Amino acid sequence: VRITRAFQIGRYEVTQEQWQAVMGSNPSYFKGATLPVEQVSWDEVQGFLQRLNGRNDGFRYRLPTEAEWEYAARAGTTDKHGGASVLGDVAWYRDNSNGQTHPVGQKQPNAWGLYDMLGNVLEWCQDWSGGYSSGAVENPTGPSSGQSRVFRGGSWYYVARLDRVSTRDGYGSGFSFYFVGFRCVREVIP
Repeated sequence: VRITRAFQIGRYEVTQEQWQAVMGSNPSYFKGATLPVEQVSWDEVQGFLQRLNGRNDGFRYRLPTEAEWEYAARAGTTDKHGGASVLGDVAWYRDNSNGQTHPVGQKQPNAWGLYDMLGNVLEWCQDWSGGYSSGAVENPTGPSSGQSRVFRGGSWYYVARLDRVSTRDGYGSGFSFYFVGFRCVREVIP
């Protein structure tokens, strides 16, 4: 996979404070302004993005494609933890989370300055869930339709072996749970 288009991805997962400012409510199970928003479905995230885009601030906001998410999480590395030798240095997962989310940005960032790419909450991606192409591709966007949307990255709820860059799963676009959140991609509108 080659990513050839520039994009900006959020340094942190979207927080409850940010969600509240845009949506006027907070659906999260674990409460705290700097905690990642969770219990948001892919469909609800689309409403959040629509409102952000309605601000006409010169940017277009969206979820990352699955390929963009993995590119950002790997930060130029090929190992399972995106360059970290110790998972607990970069991720909240079952063994160190005390059964809950934590404020964004408390663990070490990856080499590109992105926090919580592993653990804390799983992150919705734009793509439908499906198999990967067997050949080389540029800027893939996943299947054109499907039964479920992809989320990536592991969570506070996952065991260590599932909190790695290659972890991928998916559920229907209406699914929400207390270990699923997201981060945004921002593009300059030409």
